[in-house]
Amino acid sequence: MTNEVASNIDTNDHGEPHGDNISGRLNWLRAGVLGANDGIVSTAGIVIGVAGATASSTVLITAGVAGLAAGAMSMAVGEYVSVSTQRDTEKALLIKERRELEETPEEELEELTGIYQAKGIPRALAEEVAHHLTAHDALGAHAEAELGIDPDNLTSPTHAAFASFIAFTLGSLLPLLAITLPPLSWRIPVTVISVVLALGGTGLLAARLGSAPVGRSLWRNVIGGLVAMAVTYAIGTPVGRTLWLNPPHLENQEPQSPSPDVVAGAAPLPFRGRPGTAR
Repeated sequence: MTNEVASNIDTNDHGEPHGDNISGRLNWLRAGVLGANDGIVSTAGIVIGVAGATASSTVLITAGVAGLAAGAMSMAVGEYVSVSTQRDTEKALLIKERRELEETPEEELEELTGIYQAKGIPRALAEEVAHHLTAHDALGAHAEAELGIDPDNLTSPTHAAFASFIAFTLGSLLPLLAITLPPLSWRIPVTVISVVLALGGTGLLAARLGSAPVGRSLWRNVIGGLVAMAVTYAIGTPVGRTLWLNPPHLENQEPQSPSPDVVAGAAPLPFRGRPGTAR
């Protein structure tokens, strides 16, 4: 096959993801899908559990909005801290690799040659490839081969945190609206159906973007959401009945005797003496 023919071949004919930004794409995908799934499942679990305890729309909205705000901030902060730690580790490894290239270039070249040999490339060709790549971009070649890191495409904690925050918020809005807008008798069925469809959609999206099997991703999302809602509803219902029968504000209260003023102002009791006896 000549170079001219090879250059005309579309590298994407097999549907494989190619490009320098695949790690960044996967990072956004992970943060976005994880945030949306968490928003749907956690908020649905909250409102379904509260709905099992009370029919008050005010309580449902308050619990749902509080869960949305807390969950979105928690996801964003957690994602930022996690990815920042990963980025700091990558930077430290790159600094070490750069120092080794400056201090022991021959050893690093031999190490890169050995990596390509281990992949099945003959010794002579592996040396030639290592020399060419080192001359072109020493740090990039060695970091990618030895560490699996692209120095020009480090993960961004800000992007990951923002994607998680937005995704969680959008995911939370669906069960929150589904539990508050329908009539009382339709709240839970509408919420369950909406959550199942939404989780199916996020599972399908994750499978398509990640080139993964659709069925496994879809059912994993749906079953997980159903289990979460069932557990919270099963907990919320008996808790709500217990609090309804024994309201917390009435517990541990001493019986109150009537005040002296009430006793003094009460009507006199009727005279119950013997017949014919004067009062």
